[in-house]
Amino acid sequence: MTNTILVLDAGQRSALAVTRSLGKLLDISIITAESAPKSLAGCSTFSQQYFESPNSGDAPEEYLHWITKLTKDIEFSLIIPVTEVTSQLLLMNKWRLPNVRLPFASYENVMQIADKGNLVNLAVQLGISVPESEWFKNSDDLNRNNIRYPAVIKPCLSKIYTENGWIATTVKIIQNEADLTRVLNSEGYLKTSPFMVQEFIPGYGAGIFCLFKDGKPEVFFAHQRLREKPPQGGISVLSESATPSPVLQEAAEKLLSGAHWHGVAMVEFRIGEDGTAYLMEVNTRFWGSLQLSIDAGVDFPALLVSNELNLGLVAPSTYKVGQRLRWLLGDLDSLYIYLKSNYSKKQKLVRFLQFFIPDFFNTRHEVNRISDLKPAIFEAKHYLQQFLR
Repeated sequence: MTNTILVLDAGQRSALAVTRSLGKLLDISIITAESAPKSLAGCSTFSQQYFESPNSGDAPEEYLHWITKLTKDIEFSLIIPVTEVTSQLLLMNKWRLPNVRLPFASYENVMQIADKGNLVNLAVQLGISVPESEWFKNSDDLNRNNIRYPAVIKPCLSKIYTENGWIATTVKIIQNEADLTRVLNSEGYLKTSPFMVQEFIPGYGAGIFCLFKDGKPEVFFAHQRLREKPPQGGISVLSESATPSPVLQEAAEKLLSGAHWHGVAMVEFRIGEDGTAYLMEVNTRFWGSLQLSIDAGVDFPALLVSNELNLGLVAPSTYKVGQRLRWLLGDLDSLYIYLKSNYSKKQKLVRFLQFFIPDFFNTRHEVNRISDLKPAIFEAKHYLQQFLR
């Protein structure tokens, strides 16, 4: 029997990784959808059919009507959204979508850790280190006198659902009261939505990627970012698989087991100057550099689907450390930004040579694949169109 799987948000690189992964499994048929006439994953040879959908962020009700009709017309064994907005929209409206099966825990369970205020409370109960935090229901509830600078204003939700669509929030570092006033005035959602003020932790970020089944861990994976866009810190354009930190793995396992987690998650930490790992947030969906874990030997999409459809796949006990993944066009943007920035001539020359002298033995391209060229062609055309505007 062939299982038909619908991959949503097909414009994302993670959706392309999911489509390529699942398209190689036996007895699996992949259909993709996105709110555009064409999309990255929709161009893949592994996508057997493509649908243009409404935008789940700008037109949530229209999107729900669309997917209700689609799932009446086509029987899907599983539906996989890869963005937070689409995932939460479908979960919170699960009662309206009897034909939608998602590889996630319940909406209440997901929000236990997707809501950063709930996450901090859970972490404290489990004895996991978090930055010193104070919760406020809105900006009128804020007590300015207790804030120690520098501090971080962190909305409890990264995306806030409203009748008119979703509002994207941002985390802000504030150095003084003037910064605080500016942020409160510019970020209108703080007037009506809960947020935290946290202590600022000097250090660096680290994360661990996980797959859980009914509250029990199945596999962990870690990577390090080698180059980002922008170069000072942002989206990974060159990454490398790494051995999971035992400290981070233990904390992630304690947290997700305590939340009785089901599905994939990316647990993010801030490593302080004293080496303490502070829990920052959990992404309850597939991550941007998903293809790296697949190339290294941990095929998260296939394992997730296997758990849901009882395909019998077993999570690996080890994977290749040192495997690299490069997003070529993102790396090109990063190089351009680097060369335009205030780095020394020597630094710019080194960065230039690093870009043009690739590692053929350990590096694979995220989008550009000989076995599936159409997504690379689509991305290049779109890139040139943006460049020429």
